[in-house]
Amino acid sequence: MYREWVTGLAGAVAWRRVVEEPQTHRILPDGCLDLIWTDGRLLVAGPDTVAHEVRSPQGREYAGLRFRPGTGPSVLGVPANELTDSRVGLDEIWPRRLVERLSDRVSAANDRTGALLAIARERIEVDPVTDAVVEGLRNGRAVAEVAEAVGLSERQLLRRSLAAFGYGPKTLARVLRMEKALALAAKGVPPAEVAASTGYADQAHLSRDVKALAGVPLSRV
Repeated sequence: MYREWVTGLAGAVAWRRVVEEPQTHRILPDGCLDLIWTDGRLLVAGPDTVAHEVRSPQGREYAGLRFRPGTGPSVLGVPANELTDSRVGLDEIWPRRLVERLSDRVSAANDRTGALLAIARERIEVDPVTDAVVEGLRNGRAVAEVAEAVGLSERQLLRRSLAAFGYGPKTLARVLRMEKALALAAKGVPPAEVAASTGYADQAHLSRDVKALAGVPLSRV
């Protein structure tokens, strides 16, 4: 069982998964950082450049917060590119005793996602420049155009993107474009129409990019 919902905290999404039988979850790149509780531990999932597979035994429970692109580093206090393509214990980032207290608090809570929200609410900050970068790239604007719109050089935008998203603006643009394409495909829009409406050169380009980022063909995603 899996469900997620918008929290209202700077666009953070709360989610919960209870594994009813052993399974493998394919986590697709999304430019986000997640704070996760499972098995009494607090973990951090960094921004992925390619799909990441997680194998879970029957009965495992997860509670998590997914921070919208650019906001996770303010909660964790580290640049996103230090966590790219990684899964680490929160105690590798924050003092161990603090994390032990927080882990105990979340484990004892009836509403574990609510307990995670309480942790994040004390720390999260929203950067309007970062938000503008995400919005511009999501709308298909060129990197140079986005940089100009937010008053940065392309080099400055690259540095800022690495710290905020875990990778450069071109990679983030690919990830956001794939998200938009997959959302349309999930509604039954034909692949050729998906490609044309989301900025791919053609259907073959869409297929190659999804395979490269998701690790499986579009039909399997």
